[in-house]
Amino acid sequence: MSFWLGAFAPGFFVPFGKPKAQRPTKGKDEIEMDVTLSDIISVAGLLIGGSGIGYFFHWRLSKRQEIAKTKQEEANAIQAETTAVKEVQDVYQQLITDIKTDRDEQKAYINELKEDRRHLRDDRDELRKRQDELEEQVRSLQRDVARNGRQVESMRPLLCGLLGCKNRKPVTLTEELNNKQPKQ
Repeated sequence: MSFWLGAFAPGFFVPFGKPKAQRPTKGKDEIEMDVTLSDIISVAGLLIGGSGIGYFFHWRLSKRQEIAKTKQEEANAIQAETTAVKEVQDVYQQLITDIKTDRDEQKAYINELKEDRRHLRDDRDELRKRQDELEEQVRSLQRDVARNGRQVESMRPLLCGLLGCKNRKPVTLTEELNNKQPKQ
């Protein structure tokens, strides 16, 4: 825009000073400074008018760029937040899956322990039955030994310990039992 404002300033199309055809030619060492008041006014008008409008458009452009940059930063922040939330959800889902797997493994282990406990109880019950049977057999054998001991004690005076003794009689335990039992 500053171009259009400067285009209407006097002397815009003319270089500073006089046109080249009107300038006297001088040597290399001499520099000519022909600056008129109209040239100074045109340059000042160009700078003042062009820079004010240019500043306004530049301000609007920078404002738009700043808004666009802010929106882009917000979009990036939302994108990063969404990504972070998704990662947290993935970790949470993985945690839930791990917990379910652990729970299933613990249930299987508990069921296995219950089965082992049931087998051990069954084995214990069988051993108790066998122990009761063996204890009953031991008591029966103890009674038999005690009865046989009493029979031997009752027969001891009738038996002679010398092999060549004439008083020695062959006696069987069944005969002795039959003789000792009271008749009914």
